[in-house]
Amino acid sequence: MESNNNPTLWYFADPMCSWCWGFSPVISKIKENYADKINIALVMGGLQTEELNALSDSSREEVLHHWHQVKEMTGQSFLFDGVLAKGFIYNTEPACRAVISAGLMDSSKIFTYFTAIQRAFYTKNQDVTQIDCLQKLAVDCGMDADEFKRIFEEEKTKQSIEKSFQFTKKAGVQGFPTLILNLQNDLHIITRGYMDYDAVSTALDKLLPI
Repeated sequence: MESNNNPTLWYFADPMCSWCWGFSPVISKIKENYADKINIALVMGGLQTEELNALSDSSREEVLHHWHQVKEMTGQSFLFDGVLAKGFIYNTEPACRAVISAGLMDSSKIFTYFTAIQRAFYTKNQDVTQIDCLQKLAVDCGMDADEFKRIFEEEKTKQSIEKSFQFTKKAGVQGFPTLILNLQNDLHIITRGYMDYDAVSTALDKLLPI
């Protein structure tokens, strides 16, 4: 990904962030249309990584309210019936670490796997906080199950995800999705929060060399 001299677009995201799910078609189109102009680096930001308690009824309603907002604005698919069941702990660290693990196994599949987690969580009501689910999704993306689990559980992978979270904080990112363009070591904020493709493309075109 970093083998050429193209500018790097940092995409700060979390697979369990609903606005990132809404942003999925936008970043996919950016990847497709700007492949020869920029490198895109997926950075796991860590939406909610220390939660140990089950989602309360009021918190569940708040989350679902956001999901409905995302669906209305972006048109992305969501499953609402029976989701976020009683006892569900909304901790995004395992899913973020799984994305890091997939990237360590095969960097070319990191976006594919990231999207697979999003789709499983938002449209299939799968519990992507659990290793069994994350492992199956890795297999579905063409990765070896045992190797994935080994890397997921390695201490250096846990350290890598913590470094990713720290990098996010150092960059001043407080919400997702966030896009920051690193252009010859000058940092340009493209968006903090959801933005449609035309707006992202316009912002990039103003900064990128012709």
